[in-house]
Amino acid sequence: MARKFFIGGNWKCNGTTEEVKKIVTTLNEAEVPPEDVVEVVVSPPFIFLPLVKGLLRPDFQVAAQNCWVRKGGAFTGEVSAEMLVNLSVPWVILGHSERRSLLNESNEFVGDKVAYALSQGLKVIACIGETLEQRESGSTMAVVAAQTKAIAEKVTNWTNVVLAYEPVWAIGTGKVATPAQAQEVHLELRKWLHDNVSADVAASTRIIYGGSVNGGNCKELAAKPDVDGFLVGGASLKPEFIDIIKSATVKKE
Repeated sequence: MARKFFIGGNWKCNGTTEEVKKIVTTLNEAEVPPEDVVEVVVSPPFIFLPLVKGLLRPDFQVAAQNCWVRKGGAFTGEVSAEMLVNLSVPWVILGHSERRSLLNESNEFVGDKVAYALSQGLKVIACIGETLEQRESGSTMAVVAAQTKAIAEKVTNWTNVVLAYEPVWAIGTGKVATPAQAQEVHLELRKWLHDNVSADVAASTRIIYGGSVNGGNCKELAAKPDVDGFLVGGASLKPEFIDIIKSATVKKE
């Protein structure tokens, strides 16, 4: 079965009410490929989720940028999976490298978060990726395999998981993994899923690329056979996000 192209827009910790409304207006007015060609999910900060969900076109969905690892309660400052479900937010991003590095989220903690979010009915964009130091020392695959293994040990059903490979050295730096570098890691990740989870999961799980994706490089990246879409950071706040969504048509050519 063909894997539907997936475009995620991670707005990170950005935006005012007015700016958010402006971004949503741009998205709502855009002409993009139909839902059977591309799945589009945008991820505003928690505080703007209800606003964006209420204004956004029906063929696009919203994601939270994080959620707590278990049922809510005495966890000041956290947002639980149950709350997201209550607000009908279908997706959540987990394990983003900014949270792994700045907030010391371990592989095991991310694995627990992914499993709990799935158990509550959320769909998960699970992020993995190596640092520049790890890439230069030749340990890229060992690092991303360990990150994926921590998820695979807790998850039995991969239907609602999108795996986002984001080399940390390429996020917000303007450095982009070359299409060949991205394809190489995506292919190795698919082989890892094949050997350690199942052939079906390897064939059906979408592995998307993140790290300085923009309107200029998206088509060449999208053309690679194991690149199933993008998790877009900075460019998702700009009109060029529409061009990135349109790169989904490369798969149809």
